[in-house]
Amino acid sequence: MSNTFGSLFRITTFGESHGAGIGVIIDGCPAGVAVEAAHIQAALDRRRPGQSDLTTPRKEADTVHIQSGLFEGVTTGTPISLFIPNADQRSDDYSHIAHAYRASHADYTYDVKYGRRDYRGGGRSSARETAARVAAGAVAARLLAHFGIDTVAYVSAVGEVEVPLEYTELDLSLIDSNLVRCPHPETAALMEARIRAAQAAHDTVGGVITGVARHVPAGLGEPVFDKLPAVLGHALLSINAVKGFEFGSGFEGTKLPGSVHNDAFYTDETGAVRTRTNHSGGSQGGISNGQDIYFRVAFKPVATLLQPQQTINDQGEAITLVGRGRHDPCVLPRAVPIVEAMTQLVLADLLLRARANQL
Repeated sequence: MSNTFGSLFRITTFGESHGAGIGVIIDGCPAGVAVEAAHIQAALDRRRPGQSDLTTPRKEADTVHIQSGLFEGVTTGTPISLFIPNADQRSDDYSHIAHAYRASHADYTYDVKYGRRDYRGGGRSSARETAARVAAGAVAARLLAHFGIDTVAYVSAVGEVEVPLEYTELDLSLIDSNLVRCPHPETAALMEARIRAAQAAHDTVGGVITGVARHVPAGLGEPVFDKLPAVLGHALLSINAVKGFEFGSGFEGTKLPGSVHNDAFYTDETGAVRTRTNHSGGSQGGISNGQDIYFRVAFKPVATLLQPQQTINDQGEAITLVGRGRHDPCVLPRAVPIVEAMTQLVLADLLLRARANQL
């Protein structure tokens, strides 16, 4: 059962969308990391449902309960247990799908795999599980901050609406200045209009989140199978609704000749090794080189539509199904802290692993 992620800095998440709550056990976090409940709560508040009229109206405070592993605001080196109660379940909203397979949901595949499923909000397959990841990521972020590493993500595309600039040309302090979490105000307004149009049509829309990790030291990443981009791709593709991941120049880089795409090394005025360009995305040979790590993550449109769709039930009979319940017309704004959290968890784990590479 793959409910655990990480090697040295490990997390195990538990709980379902309509159960008593969700939570996470963090094992391997070193002692001495300064973590307050407010750090974790601030991250959860950015992901929680009901934060604006662009998101699901489900009302969850997502109040974190720290059950172990912290004493007087500092990690003790023992397992950290975090629990987030569910408070606003409406399980009756899902009674109509007890025997139906919703289009593009995990209903059928869970039935095939386990022979049963919790149909209330999708159970374990619900994106509600990601709140546990965000809570764990907030702890990882405090470990990374000790080493001067910071991570950030933002919405760079909603449907056909795209930010026209690279992340290096944007003021990333503006990410949380609007409901969409896009640091380009003009594009953010168009994105909001695009989401509202989908909402009005009882439809949904997907998009892209760009992530950046800065001040990452050289030497993180393990050859051959646990290369930094490979582990990061694993982490990000495990997020609900993610359908694509590209690292550095990604697919666009394939259009460049090698003479342009190569990142030439030089020594800066401080004696540090740098590269003149960063098409590699801060990694060569799967190991960080000290440059910014950047990537893009593609999210599909939300699968639940409040309009009729053709599907089948668990007897194989054709039926027409209309979605009910409370759902996001676009997951992108609330997915930003999830992308950040998974990036933080990957870097925290690789950082600890790298400290064992040399005497």
